[in-house]
Amino acid sequence: MKALFIYTVWWCLWIVLQFVLLTQIGFDTNKALTDAIVTQFIFALAGYTINTSMRSYQPGLRNSLYVLSWSLALAVLCVFVQRWILFEFFGQSHADFVSSSMIIRGTFGWLMIIIVAILTWFWVYVSDRKESEKRKDDATKLARDAELSNLRQQLQPHFLFNSLNSISALAGSRPDEARKMIQQLSDFLRGTIKKDENSLLTLDEELAHLQLYLDIEKVRFGHRLNTVIEKSADSIPLKLPSLLLQPIVENAIKFGLYDTVGEITITVSARKEGNDLLVLVKNPYDPATSVPKRGTGFGLSSVQRRLYLLYFRNDLLGTSQEENIFTTTIKIPQTA
Repeated sequence: MKALFIYTVWWCLWIVLQFVLLTQIGFDTNKALTDAIVTQFIFALAGYTINTSMRSYQPGLRNSLYVLSWSLALAVLCVFVQRWILFEFFGQSHADFVSSSMIIRGTFGWLMIIIVAILTWFWVYVSDRKESEKRKDDATKLARDAELSNLRQQLQPHFLFNSLNSISALAGSRPDEARKMIQQLSDFLRGTIKKDENSLLTLDEELAHLQLYLDIEKVRFGHRLNTVIEKSADSIPLKLPSLLLQPIVENAIKFGLYDTVGEITITVSARKEGNDLLVLVKNPYDPATSVPKRGTGFGLSSVQRRLYLLYFRNDLLGTSQEENIFTTTIKIPQTA
């Protein structure tokens, strides 16, 4: 509708200009206005015709020759139609004026039709480019979502396998704890199914889901596993991708419990830093038996890949070691 309005205004301006010109050379206002309206209306119809016919043509030498010949034929046809209509209105005297100005009228009309053709081609080209970019973006998004889903599916079976093994071990000796763990696992998986990889949760919601995971792990490892969760007041409403912290904490438990003896404490702390949510996960490790420098494991590498897919940045996850403490740092940008 906007393009049609602009097109109408364009030809109305030419009606005004032609009317002024004809009155300046001596025509009365009635003849001048009628001539201007008939002339520009017919050229406008020709422009609309070529606009409609060219929407399916791509710019090229062969098509350019076709447009030139088609526009020239339209311009000639327009001039003869104008002469016939004006003869019906004003008789032979005005038809003679039209005949004497046919070259000027035809040249003007041909140029106007060519301009419409060029603008149509430009509009078709821009529209095709936008559509192509949209298809490319949609394909990229689908591929990204598929990769995110694949990363999540690789994590879940690993956690589920460990939990079921623990339930199996508890079923005979501690059936009450086995039933409790089954309920906790059910609650955890239900929350996992409901959440989308691209959805954002508040820090409180993510920590509540993380607590379900920790409760399951505490049944598995008993008194050996202790956890501390700290959060600043200004970090509570901040958002992060759903189910992001669980594989990080799982990695911390693996390094902390599998390579050390006795009780360990996993610390999860969150605070606001600038416009980012900063989360630190700390676990002890034994430098003699653990080799964290060789890699962050599948859990952390999958988180790093997921953060890149969501934020297109590679600097949002980092690790460090100080004495016997391994720290994983996650930075979540907060969008406005």
